[in-house]
Amino acid sequence: MEARLPKEVEDPRTAIFVKGTHTGETLNAVMKDLMALKRPHTISFSKKNPVYPFDSNTTSISSLEFWAAKNDASLFLVGQSTKKRPNGLTFVRMYDNQVLDMMEVGVDSWAGMESFKTPKSTPGHKPLMHFASELFDTHPRYIQAKSMLMDFFNGEVVDSICLTGLEHVISVSCAPTPVSLNNATATTQPNQQSLAPEDTSSLPKIHIRTYTTRLLSSGTRIPRVELTPMGPNLDLSLRRHKAADPDLLKQALKRPKVKKADIESGLGKKQKNMEVDEMGDLRGRVHIMKQDLNKLQTRKMKGLKGGDLDEDKDGEDESNDVPRKKRRKEA
Repeated sequence: MEARLPKEVEDPRTAIFVKGTHTGETLNAVMKDLMALKRPHTISFSKKNPVYPFDSNTTSISSLEFWAAKNDASLFLVGQSTKKRPNGLTFVRMYDNQVLDMMEVGVDSWAGMESFKTPKSTPGHKPLMHFASELFDTHPRYIQAKSMLMDFFNGEVVDSICLTGLEHVISVSCAPTPVSLNNATATTQPNQQSLAPEDTSSLPKIHIRTYTTRLLSSGTRIPRVELTPMGPNLDLSLRRHKAADPDLLKQALKRPKVKKADIESGLGKKQKNMEVDEMGDLRGRVHIMKQDLNKLQTRKMKGLKGGDLDEDKDGEDESNDVPRKKRRKEA
């Protein structure tokens, strides 16, 4: 139970792959390749389940929330193929075992890993993700798609990464942007959802390409990088979606306060007269008033008590002088 408590830096997101009642050969192969990219943080349900995330008349949402709490997972990928919506994939993102938002895409074309006779990346390595379109920063639907894909493939959160640790690149681009979307200002806000069905036929397709990296000598400190297609390659079309509830989204984006120990180690707001050197050691400057060393308390020892010795010497001298005076008078 302690492992499931909220953390300042969360663990890698676990994704559950769920097959619907009808999945074709293409959809099964796509989910298999996506699971290979996400591994080892994946859970696969081998049996088919009657899950319809966008149908409010079913118990699909409660089933997803139950599976999320049982397996400590925050992402779902549901595959379902129907006559109206063939080869559909639904990305579901959870927060606190509740459905945060959903996005459905359709697989228009696909090329699997087996079709590329090239080296593959090591499972568990973080990918370098590249988004090559201004729509991913301006249009609400593509902003949601970018956020969903980054949460799905990002993996473990790290402060830095070695250059040789980047074994593969996931490039996400869009088809040519229509003139109506050049200055993308969508009517629907990211945290709102229109009641009328949205026309997604004019939205450009999303192209996902995966490459492995090769670091070659360039004669300088920075190596020359070559990309080799690895697969899978996907062409996706946007379909239905469900935006996040504003209150739940506010809780999900809330960040915990930084601890004092983390601030002192260089995380968060920088404190005055404190810095972390190149070796990671904390160094600070302390300003104090001028000290009076005469008032400094030292260790007391009987052998160092000078006042008592002087008094004893004076007493001995006086006792010696008395008999001398008496002898002079007697003489």
